[in-house]
Amino acid sequence: MIKVLVVDDSKAIREIEKKYLEEMGFEVVEAENGEEAFKVLEEHPDIKLILLDWHMPVMNGYEFLVKMRSNPKWSDIKVMMVTTENQQKSVIDAIMAGANEYLMKPFDKEMLETKIKYLLENF
Repeated sequence: MIKVLVVDDSKAIREIEKKYLEEMGFEVVEAENGEEAFKVLEEHPDIKLILLDWHMPVMNGYEFLVKMRSNPKWSDIKVMMVTTENQQKSVIDAIMAGANEYLMKPFDKEMLETKIKYLLENF
């Protein structure tokens, strides 16, 4: 079973993403900001995919992504930004920093599933 880390400061969003992911057959762990996400990564070295919000307190998604990608031990983890951040520059910045995919909120289960299937089949 593939393990997914959901990083979002909104408990409601984490619950929605967790529900969809579990229905798709994934195991889910959660963090509410980038700093907490690093602790979860250390505790769960088998994480294969991260769904990452941009706007969070303590450490935002972009800061987390840049720091995570600077560590070779996490280079194989796929990262999908899942955010309301819709500025073209932000999308480009996230991809350049190492995001593999980008999904705009709001989304439905089908949109999430399509992006995840693409990610896991093509990387």
